[in-house]
Amino acid sequence: MKYGGYTGRILRVRLNEGDFKVDKLPEDWIRDYIGGDGFAARLLYEEVPGRTDALSPDNKLLVATGPITGTLWPMSGRTVFVSKAALTGIWGESHVGGFLGPELKYAGYDMLVVEGASETPVYVSIENDDVQLVDASELWGMKTNEVSAAITKRHNDPEVQVAAIGPSGEKKVRFSAVMVNNARAVGRTGMGAVLGSKNVKAVAIRGHGAVEVYDHEGFTELAKDAHRRVGENPQAQEMGKWGTWILTAVKQEIGELPTYNHRTGVFSGWENLAGDYIRPRYTISDRACFGCSLGCKKVNYVREGPFAGTLEEGPEYEGLMAFGRSLGIDDYPTTLKANQICNRYGMDIISAGATIGFAMEAFENGVIDENDTGGLRLEWGDSEITIRLLEMIARREGFGNLLAEGSARAAQKIGRGAEKYAIHVKGMEVSGQDGRTHRSIGLGHATGARGADHLRSLVVVDQLGYEDVAAERWGKDKLPEIVDPYTEKYKATAVFESENTYCIRDTLIVCWYSVSWPPIFWIHDFAKMLPLATGVKEFGSVDNLIKIAERQVNLKRLFNAREGISRKDDNLPDRFTKEPMPEGPGKGQVVNLEPMLDDYYRLRGWDLETGLPTKKTIKRLGLEWTSSYS
Repeated sequence: MKYGGYTGRILRVRLNEGDFKVDKLPEDWIRDYIGGDGFAARLLYEEVPGRTDALSPDNKLLVATGPITGTLWPMSGRTVFVSKAALTGIWGESHVGGFLGPELKYAGYDMLVVEGASETPVYVSIENDDVQLVDASELWGMKTNEVSAAITKRHNDPEVQVAAIGPSGEKKVRFSAVMVNNARAVGRTGMGAVLGSKNVKAVAIRGHGAVEVYDHEGFTELAKDAHRRVGENPQAQEMGKWGTWILTAVKQEIGELPTYNHRTGVFSGWENLAGDYIRPRYTISDRACFGCSLGCKKVNYVREGPFAGTLEEGPEYEGLMAFGRSLGIDDYPTTLKANQICNRYGMDIISAGATIGFAMEAFENGVIDENDTGGLRLEWGDSEITIRLLEMIARREGFGNLLAEGSARAAQKIGRGAEKYAIHVKGMEVSGQDGRTHRSIGLGHATGARGADHLRSLVVVDQLGYEDVAAERWGKDKLPEIVDPYTEKYKATAVFESENTYCIRDTLIVCWYSVSWPPIFWIHDFAKMLPLATGVKEFGSVDNLIKIAERQVNLKRLFNAREGISRKDDNLPDRFTKEPMPEGPGKGQVVNLEPMLDDYYRLRGWDLETGLPTKKTIKRLGLEWTSSYS
């Protein structure tokens, strides 16, 4: 292939036929989409028709890499899983770190496509051109760590990368995850349920090739400088020391620490869930993903108490939110144990914790009672009940069977006003942010392609007040409003631009932390690097990269439009728009969403009434081939 950074091959696993096929990567995809999310969006739109049942054989699951996956560029070990989401029935994507993506590239593939369904349990084994469907009957029912150990032993290779589902994926828990080598989660939107519906227990990948960039010498020098910038960045150093736990104190200070199912933004027991409390008491080692010098992952161990002996990587900030303050729990060992259960059974921690929080608040307000829960009293701060509910959800037992559907579906089935307590957007539970104290995240949650998304457009510079960064990026004329977290003014501009940059990040694919807090790299850095990696001179234009990002954002929107998504769905729970923040720095604040939506739609070139791309926008971005243009 004439381009650097690509293998030029797409591997298809055809479960119905029980065989495999290698397709050539279309060269126009490279210039139009770069890789990662972009390749996956193009293929999924073309090959999974609208209204397809996410858990049917007609759905497909894609594992995609980018042109710098597995190279010397810092933080370049991430991989994206894409499918129609089991949780929401719309666009689904979930990114994961570790070493899986580089191994797929070294095996000789830019993307893996899993399609159809197997009649019996199997796992997919990939070692270069040796691709096999292996009987997984003996693995069915195993937890993810057991699956990884068994496959690693069978292959007699400690370097094999195993992406496995647990019992939750087998039982199609709507927010079940795929776990990569035990502790890296393909967490959100229910990718584990999609694999489970296909009778695929795992994908094992080992590659012995290499990634060849276009200009080795130039790329290497730039990569060395990039690593230097990471090492010298103060926020990166803090992240390496504390991991994402650093956010606990920051969020408490600004009043955006979601507590009691997002009822408030401050938590009285926050100190017990902060990094300076956790690390000296529980952390025993640091871990890093491929190509990363930060080491933000922490391995932790509980020495005493009811969860003594618990050894697990994590939880991240979101896990501390999901199983800690959101449930009124200030006991770190409980959050670690809950995180371990989710990892072992294969469940998304955010949706799992949020769904339990929904049930607790519904119970508190008399919407459900012990007749609904099978005799369980659901009370805030109850560690024992939290752990018990997690295991019931993972096995779809009793009341857990209802909660395994996610908060939106569970609330709909319960009725009786339960929807009030299901804090979600488009069916996906809201993560650890709150638009009442940070307006731009309110807009980002509302417009996210996969639902309440904090990783595709999160604007950190206004959340934390980086005026110098904001002035450089958007101009001093927009200060101070653009960094004022309590005003809607200019927030669409910030979300629009951040989303475009993050979109390029997710085509490369590099870690989120390289473009945040404030960014180590921004889109102009990628414009310098990409021509050296790929040989595509057009990638050196920032304007062209922005157009590619817009193309991908719009293609995901068009994918969702086939599922009936429009402006009416770009909303937020009443908790954020009608219930003022009760305490903290943002006391009395609500989100005024509509003017931000209007501004965002204008920037995107979307119709103000429908929220859908106009034909002019579709034509400008070269998306006339979609059904939305006909």
